[in-house]
Amino acid sequence: MLSHLIALHNGQTVPAIGLGTWQSEPNASEITCAVEHGLKVGYRHIDCALYYGNEKEIGDGLRVSGVPREEVFITSKLWGTYHRRVEECLDLTLANLRTTYLDLYLIHWPIPLNPNGSDPLVPILPNGNFDLDESQDIRDTWKAMEAMVKKGKVKAIGTSNFSEMMLEKILPTAEILPAVNQLELHLYNPQLKLLDYLKSKKIVPQAYSPLGSTGAPLLTDESATEIAKKRNLKSTSDVLLGYLLKKDIVVLPKSMSSSRIESNLTGALEAYNLLTLEDIKILDGVAAGGKQNRFITPPWGIDIGFDNWPTSAT
Repeated sequence: MLSHLIALHNGQTVPAIGLGTWQSEPNASEITCAVEHGLKVGYRHIDCALYYGNEKEIGDGLRVSGVPREEVFITSKLWGTYHRRVEECLDLTLANLRTTYLDLYLIHWPIPLNPNGSDPLVPILPNGNFDLDESQDIRDTWKAMEAMVKKGKVKAIGTSNFSEMMLEKILPTAEILPAVNQLELHLYNPQLKLLDYLKSKKIVPQAYSPLGSTGAPLLTDESATEIAKKRNLKSTSDVLLGYLLKKDIVVLPKSMSSSRIESNLTGALEAYNLLTLEDIKILDGVAAGGKQNRFITPPWGIDIGFDNWPTSAT
């Protein structure tokens, strides 16, 4: 079973359901098997990142699946310590995945980190704070991303974890507009105002952690569970994924379980077909009813412009 496609502003299309790979064990056969199985049961979109540390294993899964490269939409992300070395970071990803191009390349966070700090990925100052590269202009990072499109190494570029405030830093001077913005989007963090803004700019939203982070209470939410029963869906997770799909949001559920990988795909599509506008209205109101909660809030030490971001993380 294949998911439907969502159009990007550059004429590309992206499968609406992708296989997330964050927090999948690196250097382990499980991620290779998960990617192979996902592709064999119908996924055609794999979401990766250099920071996840598992792109070699993902590349193995792509190769052993037997699915031709041109049939798979592959996304990866530029990490913070590489904002001054965009092509170097991209080349590492291409080598790990053993491909000559990406379908989509994102700036992982709008946070340049010191490339010569205490750690190649997560540099920390003696006081325990993140070691930021404060002299790097995010507009220069974007220009370097645009150069990767012009070189043919990526088909589209976009952002991840960018608020309206951060997008407005790059949009006025951008030659190539972001195709997508990947965000923490789920029932308890719907970011309705930001979604309206993205729609006005023709930027497609993508949802990581669409089921919440590990241990999150979304799967037992009363409203979602009640709607699952009303629509004769197999699980609450179907509602959580279908809710986002109905709003034209790309979803990126992650699992290492073969059965869950398959049910996330089939259940999401079933919910997408069965949920009503009334259901969406009810679900849109859950967070505002007292359940608003972000689960991913790294303490960067600076304001990146998001609503409902804990002050301790800025």
